[in-house]
Amino acid sequence: MAQTFILKTLLDFASAHSLRGYPGDCAKLHGHNWKIEVQVAGSKLNSVGMVIDFKEIKRQTKKVIKELDHTYLNDHPHFKETNPTAENIAVYLFREIQTRINDDGVKMHSITVWENDRNCVTYSE
Repeated sequence: MAQTFILKTLLDFASAHSLRGYPGDCAKLHGHNWKIEVQVAGSKLNSVGMVIDFKEIKRQTKKVIKELDHTYLNDHPHFKETNPTAENIAVYLFREIQTRINDDGVKMHSITVWENDRNCVTYSE
């Protein structure tokens, strides 16, 4: 079996949203201090002995979350039609980060989005 390295880094951002069609308080405007765990995978190490530098994963992820930080997610173009649930936020972040990270040696593995200390969703493809 081939070796696989899975690297994980943590970042965060703050934003507000309201869930369209939700039959409860989350339909009202409210905010979260989101935590995200980005995991990438690779099987080959470079000349330094890394799959990818953690700094590069963070740099690319920060580009994506910068557009969401301190915003009302429902106003973001992606969430105009897509409800900004934790699940849909995870899909969006995964695919946006994937376009910046993936290459021949590195692939997005999964993303975990925490809306608070007790509730999270993990997404992978």
